Amino acid sequence: MSTHEHKKNAITNIGYYVITVSDTRTKEDDTGGQLIMSMVKDGGHSVVGYEIIKDDLNSITKHFLEITEREDVDAVIMTGGTGIARRDITPEAILPLLDKNLPGFGEIFRGLSMQEIGSAAMMSRALAGTKNGKAIFCIPGSRGGIRLAMGSLILEETGHMLWEMRK
Repeated sequence: MSTHEHKKNAITNIGYYVITVSDTRTKEDDTGGQLIMSMVKDGGHSVVGYEIIKDDLNSITKHFLEITEREDVDAVIMTGGTGIARRDITPEAILPLLDKNLPGFGEIFRGLSMQEIGSAAMMSRALAGTKNGKAIFCIPGSRGGIRLAMGSLILEETGHMLWEMRK
């Protein structure tokens, strides 16, 4: 079966859970999380949850494991903590918990980022994978990075990923 045929079988009306990882953001000024939720809704999907979690390994791990057990969650998008600053620990928290890592996501994201921001793209540690039959994405907190990841990759492929995992 071709990729085109697979995409015809993609899951629609996906339930996304959005997590902003930040020590400084509040729900009032979290423009990145708000952008993700807006793009999810504009794509015809639903936001089944949203929260802000501190850049703390135990907190990230605890919340992630709880969320990935929920029946109404099809995909989790985590924004923030994917750079190289001392407090950026999202990949360290999430990668060991994944059932499957999808290194192609980070590779493609950095390639697309290179076209927009140049060599600084190499500092992104964006990643994707699966956990309990759910699609997992960890993306930068910048609005440009969010638009790129959401518009070029996440909204394009999540339904296909879910179909592949569930067949």
